[in-house]
Amino acid sequence: MRVMVTGGAGYVGSVSVAAILDAGHEVIVLDDLSTGHAAAVDPRATLIQGSYGDQAATRALLEQHRIDAILHCAAKSLVGESVQDPGKYYRDNVAGGVALLEAAREAGVRRIVFSSTAAVYGVPARTPIEEDDNLKPINTYGETKRVFEGALRWYAGAYGFKPVILRYFNVAGATDTLGEVHRPETHLVPNVFTAAEGGPQLTLFGEDYPTPDGTPLRDYIHVADLADAHVAALEATGRADAPKEPVICNLGTSTGFSVKDVLAAAARITGSPIPHSVGPRREGDPPILVASNARAKAVLGWEPRRSTLDEMLGSAWAWRLAHPDGYGG
Repeated sequence: MRVMVTGGAGYVGSVSVAAILDAGHEVIVLDDLSTGHAAAVDPRATLIQGSYGDQAATRALLEQHRIDAILHCAAKSLVGESVQDPGKYYRDNVAGGVALLEAAREAGVRRIVFSSTAAVYGVPARTPIEEDDNLKPINTYGETKRVFEGALRWYAGAYGFKPVILRYFNVAGATDTLGEVHRPETHLVPNVFTAAEGGPQLTLFGEDYPTPDGTPLRDYIHVADLADAHVAALEATGRADAPKEPVICNLGTSTGFSVKDVLAAAARITGSPIPHSVGPRREGDPPILVASNARAKAVLGWEPRRSTLDEMLGSAWAWRLAHPDGYGG
């Protein structure tokens, strides 16, 4: 199988590229390198710098490399920025996404796996969250992901696309060679380690939630487990009995860890307490976000294999120690 991975120079994308290659497939990476790192792309893959929103260029790329399937990881993904500048998010995540679909339609590529997000659920009415629960995003980022999911549904019905939509929860961890580097960094785990290394102390946004220790509970998934799910989903789109309507699966461990659980695990791993202070709650932060992953197990034959905080944070810390400059520059 020849796979094009958009955003394949990013955190999730680069780990997924390596997993796809390890599974015996060929990979073309399309990334504009605005947030990704060329050094993160596996040398076995072909990296092309460009935008998936450039319909003509993307169509030519798909045809030239005779692509069989697309893994669409690229997106604008900063929640705060999405609220402040919704136009950027609709241009990239929605208009750019539709340009990618049109390029695929014109090139005859019908197999696509979409990296969606738990943000499409907003503040859920129940937990664990199931795929048929209501979608009520509370920020522009989540809304643009929801809208593109809808586009995939209609493209499946009208043009015969075979989409798999993967809504993943909090991604963490690293492999031996690939880790998480964002600028700016908004994710909890790397910011915990930055505090441990003497950087700005961490702020806990509220400790008065209705949870056992007062801090929000979140479902964390190891980035390598997520990459395995991407491989399983890509291969599923090639089955003769692949359904025409989108297959939608949550990706998580179905276990919740609190912010204080993360701090305790990080303290164990680094050998010292994590400097932190407590601030007010952030608007829209639900107390608990935990996935039901039963459908992914049943439909894709996937389940997480690296489910403990110590495994996830331990791998991330080991990567940071081995790569103090990240990917350099």
